[in-house]
Amino acid sequence: MRKFARKEEEAEVNMTPMLDIVFIMLIFFIVTASFVKETGLDANKPPNNNQPPDDPDKKNCLIRIDSNNNIFFGVRRIDVSSIRPNIEQCRAKNPEATVVIQPEADTHTGYIVRAYDEARKVSRDIPVSLADPA
Repeated sequence: MRKFARKEEEAEVNMTPMLDIVFIMLIFFIVTASFVKETGLDANKPPNNNQPPDDPDKKNCLIRIDSNNNIFFGVRRIDVSSIRPNIEQCRAKNPEATVVIQPEADTHTGYIVRAYDEARKVSRDIPVSLADPA
């Protein structure tokens, strides 16, 4: 038997085509990605003046409903039927007043809806807001 002397060939992997494909894919994803600027709220701080803050009860007609479904206008306990006259009186003192209904977490929804309906009966132009349950 005759032995042939062969050189051991080393296997080489040519990485150039793979790197080309990776760079082409990178360029593709960069070009096709949509760069959207997220919009946020700009915080505008009020000017610093040394005046005391306004009393929110003077600007708002506050209707509070507790967990026992008792309705309070300011600090007075009232009935559902007297919400409308109290709002009219509050708006007579301050025409810019907003009606705020503030229920507690366990308040029945029916009382909240009735208070809202009574507030809307005064005028459709009055801003009525429903505060988160306390």
